[in-house]
Amino acid sequence: MNWLDYDTENCSVQRTLDVIGDRWSVLILREVFNGIRRFDQIRQHTGISDSVLANRLRRLVDDDVLRAVDYAEPGARRRKEYRLTDAGLDLQPVLLSLLAWGDAHRSDPSGPALQIGHDGCGAHVHLELRCDDGHRITDPSAVHAEPGPGARRI
Repeated sequence: MNWLDYDTENCSVQRTLDVIGDRWSVLILREVFNGIRRFDQIRQHTGISDSVLANRLRRLVDDDVLRAVDYAEPGARRRKEYRLTDAGLDLQPVLLSLLAWGDAHRSDPSGPALQIGHDGCGAHVHLELRCDDGHRITDPSAVHAEPGPGARRI
């Protein structure tokens, strides 16, 4: 099969990158996954400017990755905090894959800055590829792409 024979306009990778394909969106998601949900906290922890943060949060809400929830500290005006939607939660393996790649290829000499644990037993979490028949895939060259039902020939 020749991939050059197929249109990429409806590619799911491309559509995903349209939503989270910039540095700041991914870092905002990292923060929310780690429990940092308020505008000021996200800005302070990432160093992102107010305008860029407001823009990215608005886009992530519009794209149904985050939802804005009102909260108010006693004596203060109402503000928003950001929670993951089901679509946002489904991005967890994406962020964990980025983390695993960074740990393997860009980690601090003293080791990774973050480890992910399972709440149920405390063991470290890792990602793995499996086929529908349950085979664990450890060799990246052992997988291939093929046209799906939405593939369009050029």
